[in-house]
Amino acid sequence: MSTISLDPRLNLQAIKNPPNQHGVVLEEIEGLLRVHKDGNIERPPIIPSVPSTLALPHGVTAKDVVIDKFTNLWARIYVPSHPGNLTVLVYFHGGGFCVGSAAWSCYHDFLANLACKASCVIISVNYRLAPENRLPAAYDDGFKTLMWVKQQALSEPSEQRWWLSRCSLSSLFIVGDSAGANIAYNVTTQLVSCEPSSVRPLSLKGTILIQPFFGGEARTWSEKYATQPPTSALTLSNSDVYWRLALPLGANKDHPWCNPLANGVTKLRDLRLPAIMVCISELDILKDRNLEVCNALSSLGKRVETTMHKGVGHAFQVMQNSQLSYSRTQELISHIKAFINQ
Repeated sequence: MSTISLDPRLNLQAIKNPPNQHGVVLEEIEGLLRVHKDGNIERPPIIPSVPSTLALPHGVTAKDVVIDKFTNLWARIYVPSHPGNLTVLVYFHGGGFCVGSAAWSCYHDFLANLACKASCVIISVNYRLAPENRLPAAYDDGFKTLMWVKQQALSEPSEQRWWLSRCSLSSLFIVGDSAGANIAYNVTTQLVSCEPSSVRPLSLKGTILIQPFFGGEARTWSEKYATQPPTSALTLSNSDVYWRLALPLGANKDHPWCNPLANGVTKLRDLRLPAIMVCISELDILKDRNLEVCNALSSLGKRVETTMHKGVGHAFQVMQNSQLSYSRTQELISHIKAFINQ
């Protein structure tokens, strides 16, 4: 049986790499990723990629747009039919920097519903993945996406009017979950370091970090002892694999891209961060790490809101494998809607 890989934009199936051809597996995330000693990388299509038009809520339009054809950077944009100029969310999917797609069915469903229920335009970014493209490639793609949005707003090309005409770019939020939340945080720090005049008409109002994927060499209590749901999307061993594959060669988990507190909180003092909401899952191994970052930012006078989602683990909002995770997802959407509208 051959390995199947899905083209994330066109939903085409391509047969490649018969089994055992590439020999020793150096790193593996069961069912999602295999990195072979010969450099070959396999991503079995355990989660289907779907077209932008599939099963959208009533009134929501979605299309894929190319941002940079040379690096295959693209985004899926969701626009609800609600009246008025709508808040814009630039969203980064999770997947440990190594797997995932804006076309994955779980993200398509979640973001289409979020656009509908929170009355916002969502630009879901399909960034480059590690280990082929280690960090900062994903951060670069995130910032390039923001600059692309800025350029579209200034030039107003007719082919982008279907979503641009519905946007209020003076109400912009950067959002992500898991590794995507890490990208959202690091892109935020890059954007707020720019002169405001250089990014107009973009005006960043806030950042939303959903179970942000941070780490560190010293384990937290929840990393060592948290009781994981049987269907957990993130284990400690998988977390270590993702960081080994995503960080620059030779870096450890106290690299500031992984551990924003590694160099001390004073390094963060001068950042002009917007309001930040951090959404934490009670049964997530990242819970304590997330709380540490929230407490550090709050101690510096940054405006940080936290929400704790009881009884669910990492990535519950895209897995939705129980009635509880479904109801917690509706709570999460309500929190996001309140945050972007305050």
